[in-house]
Amino acid sequence: MNTLKTTFLMTMMIVLFLFVGNLLGGSSGMTIAFVFALAINFGSYWYSDKIVLKMYKAKEITSENSPKFFTLVKQLSQNAGLPMPKLYVINDPTPNAFATGRNPEHAAVAATTGILNGLDNDELSGVIAHELAHIKHRDILIGTIAATVVGTITFLAQIAGWAMIFSGRGGGRDDRDGLSSLFLIILAPIAATLLQLAVSRSREFAADQGSAHISGKPLALASALEKISKANQLKPVSHSGPATAHMFIVNPLRGGGFRKLFSTHPAIEERIKRLREISKNYPSADGQ
Repeated sequence: MNTLKTTFLMTMMIVLFLFVGNLLGGSSGMTIAFVFALAINFGSYWYSDKIVLKMYKAKEITSENSPKFFTLVKQLSQNAGLPMPKLYVINDPTPNAFATGRNPEHAAVAATTGILNGLDNDELSGVIAHELAHIKHRDILIGTIAATVVGTITFLAQIAGWAMIFSGRGGGRDDRDGLSSLFLIILAPIAATLLQLAVSRSREFAADQGSAHISGKPLALASALEKISKANQLKPVSHSGPATAHMFIVNPLRGGGFRKLFSTHPAIEERIKRLREISKNYPSADGQ
């Protein structure tokens, strides 16, 4: 269901892109905007692992200096049918983790010292399995495609807005067309962004489900999510911001009320509820 939902949302985003592109930029304008957004976002996609790991001052670890964690990730990677990712530790007391890298062969998993010290082995297994599910599902690529489409729509809307300001319009029908175009210029980027965020939330649900398949411990992941969420409400991971918040297993930025509509992650309560439902298919999971 998560895959179908993601496919539907991505299709809606492409339809919106084609509609807005042809209306505001024509075929040539749409192509230029798409190439421009593609270059920016895929450049970020190609080098995102290096950029974000450096941003959080992550240090690579090996089997020699962290044998227990290394062995855990190696076993889970084998369960997932994935190559062993590079492992990094972020020196931060707040528990959280994320995966990055352009494909399974060039993937990395980063965990804070807070998550390594604050979770038990089953909970940590659930968290790492979630990140491995992101890698297996190629969610970084999906996110990059979504960002490219949204960036293109926003770029077209901005160009159309400036064109309206400087071109001027006559009366009658031109005014009505101008108001319609202005309405679209404002709403199209918002609609595209909402679709992008819905895709992101769908991929988080899919990664939670993937974690259950990889680790066999859905209730342990539910417990971990609750702990991580509470800790991040007290103190978010240092240097976290809107540009990277979507990468973490739990969004380190506070948000509630209307802001939930613009959240990159589903509500923790809903994720825990779904994991409890999933656990019914794992009668021996989590030692229960």
